[in-house]
Amino acid sequence: MNGQRNARNRAPQSRADKVRRVAYLVVRQVNAEDGYANLALNKALRDHRLSGRDAAFCTELVHGTLRWQGTYDAILARCVSRPLADLDPELLDLLRLGAHQLLRMRVDSYAAVNEMVTLTRTEVGQSRSGLVNAVLRKVSQRTFDQWIDSVAPAVAEDVIGHLEIARAHPRWVIEAFADALGVEPGDSLAEVAELLAADNEPARVTLIARPGLADLDELVEAGATRGRWSPYAAVLQGGGDPGRIGAVATGRAGVQDEGSQLVALALAAAPVEGEDKNWLDLCAGPGGKAALLAALVSERDGLLTAVEPLPHRADLVRSNLRAVHGEHEVIVGDGTEPTWPEASFDRVLADVPCSGLGALRRRPEARWRRTPEDVAELTPLQEQLLDSAIRSVRPGGLVAYVTCSPHLHETRGVVEAVLERRGDASLVDARPYLPDVPELGDGPDIQLWPHRHNTDAMYLALIRRDR
Repeated sequence: MNGQRNARNRAPQSRADKVRRVAYLVVRQVNAEDGYANLALNKALRDHRLSGRDAAFCTELVHGTLRWQGTYDAILARCVSRPLADLDPELLDLLRLGAHQLLRMRVDSYAAVNEMVTLTRTEVGQSRSGLVNAVLRKVSQRTFDQWIDSVAPAVAEDVIGHLEIARAHPRWVIEAFADALGVEPGDSLAEVAELLAADNEPARVTLIARPGLADLDELVEAGATRGRWSPYAAVLQGGGDPGRIGAVATGRAGVQDEGSQLVALALAAAPVEGEDKNWLDLCAGPGGKAALLAALVSERDGLLTAVEPLPHRADLVRSNLRAVHGEHEVIVGDGTEPTWPEASFDRVLADVPCSGLGALRRRPEARWRRTPEDVAELTPLQEQLLDSAIRSVRPGGLVAYVTCSPHLHETRGVVEAVLERRGDASLVDARPYLPDVPELGDGPDIQLWPHRHNTDAMYLALIRRDR
């Protein structure tokens, strides 16, 4: 009955602004179905044929709304007469989209409110449009900074609580970042605030010219600029579709954050004793690092074995390897249960599944989706995979343990636990193998940061098997 009533109340879809409607549908998919914003948005842009300014507006509306969702909820709670939990999820997402336009986009207030009221009629019915109109008009009466002053705790009383609202990160994430940065009780949180601000900036579209396959000049001629740290990196200015570049379309180049390039390059640069032709990527999907490693080992007349447990992700690895010279092997299998003999490889990359807290710039929804329990549940798997990686490398060979998270339980905690338990491997100082990159810490491991290096927060520990 409710569905019939809502259907009668809905306005024709043509009356709703197309770009805002696409943004709403993506946000609903992310929040209601645990979708991934980047995948859902890219598909929606293609399906609805949005490009240019429309695509840019839709992208900012989706990513910005998801990025600042916790902050907008704190503001909306002051403007709605009932608990937000009592609102229909569809209505709450419409209000969040409206709040983002009013508070952090250069959208005229009248236009933002009017368009969201029209979209509400289209998507959830005429009866809800009055509430959206009233709430968004309240939101529009203050600037973003004025709202922060109103709803966030005072810095002097609760600095982390203030940052939670002002910089849109859950408290537990802020505390984890502070621990990873070495902040002690009573220390300033100024650098933590810088990190949170960097997390709230959209990530650059960074390309890689795969060694031996593409030249960096080719990417520069296509409109990119050279990266800062990796000799193979280029940044696509102004975003745009990387697939329009010939080298990317053919697999000779790819899209890859500079931090991901650096950790793979460090593994390839550190010396091993003896032969160096047989490499393993233990957790290869979707294949960006596998393609870089395969290109590098091919230049040494060697081969890469890539392991991925999910068949569809293994297909992505094969796609990434399609242009790389050599008969590199992709295995669909579980990296914790090797099917190969122990000590089979000269170098092993273990880029383990993690919370993804290091990639919040490109996965804005993850900050609200992840919990401390997720980290605790991942740790046993991470330890198993690192143990498997060490078993797979020969004595004198190297393992790179990598996570896209700075959380200490996923980084040093895993490495220390496995090395203490095994007793046959030791850490190698990784810093000399990224000689041009500053602020790598005290070693021997490396932590990259968005605010220091403009990369994802990639962690790297290099481990040599001693016997």
